Amino acid sequence: MSNSPDLKGSSFTLSVLHLSDNHVENTIQFLSDKVEQAPAFFAHAPIVINISKVTGDIDFPRLKHGIAQAGMIPVGVTGCRDKRTQNFASQADFAIMSASKSPSQAPVTMAPTKIVRTPVRSGQQIYAKDSDLVVLNHVSEGAEVIADGSIYIHGTLRGRAIAGASGNTGAVIICEKLNAELMSIAGHYWLTEQFSADYWQKKVMFSLENGSLKFESLTV
Repeated sequence: MSNSPDLKGSSFTLSVLHLSDNHVENTIQFLSDKVEQAPAFFAHAPIVINISKVTGDIDFPRLKHGIAQAGMIPVGVTGCRDKRTQNFASQADFAIMSASKSPSQAPVTMAPTKIVRTPVRSGQQIYAKDSDLVVLNHVSEGAEVIADGSIYIHGTLRGRAIAGASGNTGAVIICEKLNAELMSIAGHYWLTEQFSADYWQKKVMFSLENGSLKFESLTV
């Protein structure tokens, strides 16, 4: 067996920040607010900046420094309109990236469902790698449950639930009572303030459809 390093292709779920203008200070403040709202989810998160809608020059060095100050890790830039913009981004040590045109897929072989019978306490993190996660109890405020597949919570969800963590856009989150801090499917997320009052403290299913998150009430 060779002990030499090797390079292989792989795929990872990254947060993508879509800019609509070149007002860098506003962007930095936005990111700082997000990290403050959900530090366990956003802190040290790798981030790609999509600038396809931006007109005018961007202060890339300031943007990169500001992202790092906010607590995230700047990875690269996508959506450059021309070579000149690419050069400015490269000079600031951003990687130049292009969006994948193929949808993320779940693992070919899923592991057995991970079942948790006890309450998930504040500060705990449960991760179901390459599998679904079933919690037969409550998820407390400040706790985090993560699965590469779907998440089923037979109790109140007060903490954070992150399904499709490896990019599976078909994953869902089902909970008996919605009271969550954050919910995410394949890198798309909503915080508490984005939840409609119609679904608060109800049995719901959270899913991603055509790139948009949505809630559905469940009555059984």
